[in-house]
Amino acid sequence: MENGMNKAKKCWGFRGNPELSKAADTTVRGVVYMLLAKLNQSDPRNVIPLGHGDPSAFPCFRTSQSAQDAIVDSLRSAKYNGYSPTVGILPARVAVAEYLSQDLPNKLSPDDIFLTVGCTQAIQTILTVLADSKANILLPRPGFPYYEAVAQSCHLEVRHFDLLPENGWEADLDAVEALADENTAAIVIINPGNPCGNVYTYQHLQKVAETAKKLGILVIADEVYDHLAFGKNPFVPMGVFGSLTPVVTLGSISKRWIVPGWRLGWLVINDSNGVLKEHGIIDCITGYLNISCDPPTFIQGAVPDILGKTKEDFFTNIVSIIKEAANTCYDGINDVPGIICPSKPEGSMFVMVKIDISVFEDIQDDVDFCVKLAQEESVIILPGITVGLKNWLRVTFAIEPSALEEGIKRLKVFCERHSKKA
Repeated sequence: MENGMNKAKKCWGFRGNPELSKAADTTVRGVVYMLLAKLNQSDPRNVIPLGHGDPSAFPCFRTSQSAQDAIVDSLRSAKYNGYSPTVGILPARVAVAEYLSQDLPNKLSPDDIFLTVGCTQAIQTILTVLADSKANILLPRPGFPYYEAVAQSCHLEVRHFDLLPENGWEADLDAVEALADENTAAIVIINPGNPCGNVYTYQHLQKVAETAKKLGILVIADEVYDHLAFGKNPFVPMGVFGSLTPVVTLGSISKRWIVPGWRLGWLVINDSNGVLKEHGIIDCITGYLNISCDPPTFIQGAVPDILGKTKEDFFTNIVSIIKEAANTCYDGINDVPGIICPSKPEGSMFVMVKIDISVFEDIQDDVDFCVKLAQEESVIILPGITVGLKNWLRVTFAIEPSALEEGIKRLKVFCERHSKKA
């Protein structure tokens, strides 16, 4: 028998796609998992999760009873055990159209609604559809890194425009015009803001739409945090401007109902002039969904009751809890040496804060800061470079109030320990 030691090494015809590994390393989940691996396992204290936007584990953020009942009723009906149409079942699309139309000047049709596996599949769908060989897309900096990851995986060129902290994180529209060329397909606007915690005014969104029209590009409006607004600016859906320029709205039930694990999202066409249909985008969206996975049918079956029967007091209570947490976070961080918060958060679940590296003795950058914070204090915060801003931090404040207070307390202790004045 041939000795295995002397066998010629077999050349296999497969290998992993290195682009996928690179893309995964830059996502919020990838970075959070890296930080969790750095935790000191001998620290008996609870880990404080200030790094990602999923408060569903905390009792104060439990979803509505009507949403839970809708899921149970859908399951027990035995009507939703089979495959669904790739664009989603009709009753669910009707319900989403009616829900979103409440805030729009023009009534949406079910044909404008495509159901997706959370908002992430909606992002993947529209970016893949736009990924022509020469196309580029304009993304905000800071932003949500999943856009960069998906664009990289489908070879769509990314160009970044800055959000301006001194102007409430508004988009630098002069830079947008300078970046765009004949191959630019779209601009992404995230409102309410992830990671910045801002809410755009009607006037700024109108300027975005006018700029997009001038450039001949569509607006991808990421509104997964829709209605989670608690400052001076009310939430305004970008679809209001669908007669100015084509708008593709991305959303889900994940954040407003606090159920990210239910994986029900949507991609919505706001285009009263029919530009997207004329240019084949609608057919491409349908085609892409024909070769990808669908949201669970029983979740789709529950959508009409989830959207139609949840009482306003549930939403009011959730926004009140988040607003109070935002205030606690802002006030607490302003008392932490070496951390600067340029503006009070007014929406979503996050705030961006700047690290004054010069204040610290042995902190090299934001990643080093977050790794050492995890190791020494069992607090997870997302380094700003993950969302596009080096030496900043994205802090999540939508957690249990006592955990938030403890997390900020540990952050202060950490910063004092590493201060040059210590």
